[in-house]
Amino acid sequence: MLRSLNTGVTGIRQFQTTLDIIGNNLANINTVGYKAGRVAFADTLNQTLRAATPDGAATSGTSSVQVGNGVQVAGINNSFAQGAVNQTGVSTDLAVSGEGFFIVQNKISSELFATRAGDFRTDSNSFLVTNNGFRVQGFNAPPAGAAYADTDTIGDIKMDKGTVPAAVLAANPSAATAGISNISIDGSGKINILLSDGSQYVRGQVLLQNFQNPNALLKQGNNLYSGLASAGPLAGSTSAAVFGTKPTAATANTNGLGRIDSGALEISNVDIAREFSSLITTQRAFQANAKVVTASDEMLQTMISVVR
Repeated sequence: MLRSLNTGVTGIRQFQTTLDIIGNNLANINTVGYKAGRVAFADTLNQTLRAATPDGAATSGTSSVQVGNGVQVAGINNSFAQGAVNQTGVSTDLAVSGEGFFIVQNKISSELFATRAGDFRTDSNSFLVTNNGFRVQGFNAPPAGAAYADTDTIGDIKMDKGTVPAAVLAANPSAATAGISNISIDGSGKINILLSDGSQYVRGQVLLQNFQNPNALLKQGNNLYSGLASAGPLAGSTSAAVFGTKPTAATANTNGLGRIDSGALEISNVDIAREFSSLITTQRAFQANAKVVTASDEMLQTMISVVR
């Protein structure tokens, strides 16, 4: 009797967790780059009333007798399926079509985070940053057009003129004083600068990072994920001539990584129909377990009345 009461209570608790996840998914239906959560259940340790006995040459053994003690949450995983990509027309808005995450850094703590939300902006110093001021990571063009070396590290991305490459200055000396006519980001993340005199060059490159186990990432709010080392970063490589070869870099549109779409944002991958369907089944399961608790309580009351 008391076992059924406890079993019903565990069901109520776990289905409440499911309702929490569904509610959070629906609340973030318009959150940029949000990935829906899913609950996985597992049964709890069963109480063994009788162990099984083996079969003999002349006799057959008995089966085991076990009674379950309820349900527990085995895991809450995120679905990293691609969300729809909507055009915004804002040049600093970036969306990943395919695999990969943007990497941003908190300059105060130096901590790195992954994110699928590309609603970036430029600050007063021309750095490409998130809405809470974390700087997007990637390559910045080397001074005087020098080639990148394998030992170069990834740094903060800037959306400005930077240092005009020597080859561009040799062809167009006026590039030294020319203003910026346009800044664009292509599918591989390269930041292309067009000057007022017609000169063009690559200012830098936004990079992506993929992980062996994305579900090991921890949601930190503000569309950010921490725990990058636990998720197992996958190393990529770039071979673009302007950047040289960097074995630890992860260039968009190569090595299984997705393409970067400029002027667009990836919206939440929450499926409303699926969430409401799950909401109905979860509500029914919650009610069924509540009924078990009620029935157990009524039987206990009957037993007490018999004793009296």
